[in-house]
This record gives sequence, C-alpha cells and structure tokens, in this order.
Amino acid sequence: MSLSVSIAVFLTVWWVVFLSILPLGVISHAEAGIKPEGGGDPSSPVDPKIKRKVITTTWVSAIVFSVIWLVLHFHLIQLPPLRSFS
Repeated sequence: MSLSVSIAVFLTVWWVVFLSILPLGVISHAEAGIKPEGGGDPSSPVDPKIKRKVITTTWVSAIVFSVIWLVLHFHLIQLPPLRSFS
C-alpha cells in the first residue's frame, strides 16, 4: 500500500470512527434539566468533550488501520488490481 493510499485509508477510518464515537457519553440540556442559553436547542450537549473524543478516535483509528495494513501487507485478503479504463 503506497503512502498516499495509506493516508487516504487512515483518514477515512478516522472520520468513520469519529462519527461513531461522537454521540457516546453525551448528556443533552433536556436530559440534564438545564435550559440552554441564548435560545439554543434543548438537545445540544452540555459538555461534548471533543478533545477527549479526538484523542480516543486517533488511537482507535490507529489500531483499526494497523489491522487493515497487516491484512493487506501479508496478503490475507487479495484485492483486485486497479485498472485504467482510458
């Protein structure tokens, strides 16, 4: 797997994991019984903890990417070659 393909795969995995982790552990204003300030949405999170979720996403993505890389590197799954249609 070339460097550019590896970066693209890692970024794709990172975003999928981030969007999966984002709603975990979030308490909304409505659940906490707090009225949001400035006319905000009652379903908005009280404390989204984005920094913690970015760090968690990065290490989970690194593990998932490592598994993908090892499977492809040791040819445990054969991918078809890409062909040009021009």
